[in-house]
Amino acid sequence: MKKNKIWIDEICNNSRYGLAGNIIAKCNSKYQEIIILETEEYGKALMLDGCWMTTDQGEKYYHECLVHPALSSLKNSSKILIIGGGDGGTVRECLKYKKVNYLDLVEIDEEVINLSKKYLTNIGGKSWSDKRLHINIEDGFQWVKKTEDNYYDAIIIDSSDPSDFANNLFSPKFYTECKRVLKKHGILATQSESPESFKKIHLKIYFSLKNTFKNIATMYSFVPFYPSGIWSWTFASDTDDYFLKQKCEEIKSIEKNCEIWNSKFQEGAFKMMPSKIIREISILKK
Repeated sequence: MKKNKIWIDEICNNSRYGLAGNIIAKCNSKYQEIIILETEEYGKALMLDGCWMTTDQGEKYYHECLVHPALSSLKNSSKILIIGGGDGGTVRECLKYKKVNYLDLVEIDEEVINLSKKYLTNIGGKSWSDKRLHINIEDGFQWVKKTEDNYYDAIIIDSSDPSDFANNLFSPKFYTECKRVLKKHGILATQSESPESFKKIHLKIYFSLKNTFKNIATMYSFVPFYPSGIWSWTFASDTDDYFLKQKCEEIKSIEKNCEIWNSKFQEGAFKMMPSKIIREISILKK
């Protein structure tokens, strides 16, 4: 690595979350500024519009928690939809399952995919050439609106934080459309922000999903390079019973290929809702 490395910070709530390294790619796409930084501690890191999205060394804390609680709970999950996820990490985790035979990736910004394929090879890797993957450069909300009823077994929302072009992916209307296109026992999985750094957004996602689906559950863990460290993922289904019961026959082999996620990790993470969030939910319910 070059000696003249620089610090790049994400500014959030008067706090700075920075990494030091060398910029190896920087451009402005139609939608956002994209920076890829090469660091000593975290490998290559992706930043979009001033927010850290992923790093080589930290991404599994995020991607494994987003994907496996949902897919391990589905006995059959042949058709999967990923909205966002242009770095390839969520794609890679989904394709670990042999039962997945069709995967739609809907990413609005093609340049994120192009740069990730070129520079973030430790994340997407060979997944990009898997025949089960179908890449669609389109707005995720519009894609779901035109999809027929009862089409997908799982919808995984791997979006950036709310922004001018991502706000729709956090709206009740969007979740209602997702419910429509999910199969009867289908599961929606979404990153649901930090209960510390983005508490209002986190609670908005929680209640929007709760008002749309019969069952929801939120999982808490940490992503080392995200604001405040603590992060969340929320899962929803329109089944009558609790839906996150592991039914997949591939679980043992999947666990062996994960660095963070396993069934015991998941069990604990679903019990980690902070007390202040529990109180906020109780107050807002009234």
